[in-house]
Amino acid sequence: MAINKVLIVDDSPTDQHMMTEILIKLGYTITTANSGEEGVDKAKTEKPDLILMDIVMPGLNGFQATRVITKDPDTANIPVILCSSKVQETDKAWGLRQGAKDYIVKPVTAKELSAKIKGL
Repeated sequence: MAINKVLIVDDSPTDQHMMTEILIKLGYTITTANSGEEGVDKAKTEKPDLILMDIVMPGLNGFQATRVITKDPDTANIPVILCSSKVQETDKAWGLRQGAKDYIVKPVTAKELSAKIKGL
């Protein structure tokens, strides 16, 4: 599956900006959401090719939003990569159990992000 449009779900404007800059330089089209709820809505309406999901957000957190997206037949085929400052192996394992395809620890680098996307 070719990845062109990426949805970044993150409540941090700084992290959103950094990931957007990296992905635009890599040639991707970017859409953003500021919360888990908005991320779920945009996944359904905009049908991105990939979702980069923060974990720690108010309201619906990234684990919960990932579970909703990957269990919904309309969005289940959209891969989710969790991007978080949470570094514990248990966080990564839990995220993968929620349906995420991969996990990146912040701060995200262009090299790592590119490799993870190409590895899908």
